Amino acid sequence: MVKFGRILLKDGINKKLLEILVCPLSKQPLRLCEKTNSLISDAIGVSYPIVDGIPRLVPTEGKIIETDDASHSDGSVDLPGK
Repeated sequence: MVKFGRILLKDGINKKLLEILVCPLSKQPLRLCEKTNSLISDAIGVSYPIVDGIPRLVPTEGKIIETDDASHSDGSVDLPGK
């Protein structure tokens, strides 16, 4: 962690900012995934990357999170309605 003034930064992300950011699609809270350095929307199963400490919350930047039920050995994912 880096201390910047009175605000603690975690991996370049402001802790207070994490509390107010929401998914641009579901409008639900996001959680930080340190393993993938991304913000996760559990509500819709999308991961948004953090690049150089800046969350990329553009819907086209989001990636669908693979689950054990929907993932295949070739890495493809079953999408609803397909």
